[in-house]
Amino acid sequence: MDTSPVRPPGADVVGRRVSVRHRTPDGSASDVVGRLLAAGPVLRLERRDGSVATVEAATVIIWRLVPDRPVRSRRATATPVDQLARIMARGWPALETAPLGEWQLRGSGGFTKRANSAAAFGDPGTDLDEALTQVQAFYADRGLRPLVALEAAGPWEAPLAARGWTPVAGGDTAALVAQLDRRWPLDAAAEVASDPDDAWLAAYVTPGESVDLARKVMTGAPTAAHLRLDGAIARVVVTGEWAGLSALWVPEEQRGRGLARRLVTTSLGWAVEQGADKAYLQVVTDNEPAERLYRTFGFVDHHEYRYLTLPEPGPPSS
Repeated sequence: MDTSPVRPPGADVVGRRVSVRHRTPDGSASDVVGRLLAAGPVLRLERRDGSVATVEAATVIIWRLVPDRPVRSRRATATPVDQLARIMARGWPALETAPLGEWQLRGSGGFTKRANSAAAFGDPGTDLDEALTQVQAFYADRGLRPLVALEAAGPWEAPLAARGWTPVAGGDTAALVAQLDRRWPLDAAAEVASDPDDAWLAAYVTPGESVDLARKVMTGAPTAAHLRLDGAIARVVVTGEWAGLSALWVPEEQRGRGLARRLVTTSLGWAVEQGADKAYLQVVTDNEPAERLYRTFGFVDHHEYRYLTLPEPGPPSS
């Protein structure tokens, strides 16, 4: 095989799907297929599951463009829970992460539970007690209450409950998925921007939360759109072949006008244009109106997850 370096993919193909063969440190060749996020001395490619691979441009042996709409390898409903949990985390990226085996410790100054919890999906790579000790230390170092996000009634809930971890009120969440088998029309009246402006953030961030932290979390994914329509807002992110919908909110005085439906329609249409063929969203389990809306777009149940924490110490006994 000819292993001499070639000209790597450049800025003119950023955003396109490419297949790159490159030399590895042991001298063998390896292939990476994904959407080119960045060119230059180091290439960044986003795989179909949203994970990002880096390749040194000097090691490229050969590369080629591949179809933007690859043959689907898996239906959305067939995606394993652990895999979908990691995909969803990439769509709402924490400002700071640390691996714990297959678990992920996430911290973002306290802005949202999903960006400030240990994602307990898969094997922590150590015994459970040691894993929980590391979880507690991670959040104590950051002045945050320890939170663990896990599958409801999954493999870790009972062992944590036996160790005194209890569910967080209002934290039970349903993960819904849909197959994007059609193109959705974009609403010409909807404003679509890659980054949220101050007005968008003012509508989303609740009093007491940090706008600066919110902005950093919202802009952490490489491909995102922030929509606004008559004061209503929504966010959609595309990681690999997946679209993630979030932050849908309509002012109380504007409800009943169909703005939420128009925003979801436009979000899905934008996501399909970016190459997504599957979608997910997270909705608290007691939000029945939102669930009814999403199901009309083909979203179905995938799994439920919840947050567990340790009870805060009470005052000393008298």
